[in-house]
Amino acid sequence: MSFADAMNSSTPRLAAKLEAILYVKAQPLSINLLAEIAGCDRDAIEEALIELMQDYVQRDSALEIAETDAGYSLQLKESFQTLLDSLVPTDLGVGVLRTLAAIALKGPILQTDLIELRGSGAYQHVQELVERGFVQKRRKAGGRSSTVQVTEQFYQYFEVDQLPAI
Repeated sequence: MSFADAMNSSTPRLAAKLEAILYVKAQPLSINLLAEIAGCDRDAIEEALIELMQDYVQRDSALEIAETDAGYSLQLKESFQTLLDSLVPTDLGVGVLRTLAAIALKGPILQTDLIELRGSGAYQHVQELVERGFVQKRRKAGGRSSTVQVTEQFYQYFEVDQLPAI
């Protein structure tokens, strides 16, 4: 039995079916793909998505149906991001971790020096690290480059009292 057959066997309302699909897939899905999986046309999917979005708004839920460039997804509302960050360990990629290590060991460091050390991808790494609260940027007075350094959250999260002098 295929996923679509399983979804059709109990005949839930289409909005509930879409909710299940978005939950199980756990990634943004286009209207065309949702229509294919649910076994119906685009118009029905669009109507069901509107119904589902309204359901979440009326429930005052922690979840929402969000439209992204990649499609529609079931996700945690932005207002719950700090709760999520405190409950789930931060997932940092290897490149981001290496950039964070360079900032921690050499910081405070000019962003231009960091880019020279780590490459142009470090611009994006710094932005992610600032958003996650591990790094802060400060514009130097009269200078074109910012200084970056680790924050107190870095020390707390990684359970580090002090960094070695190099």
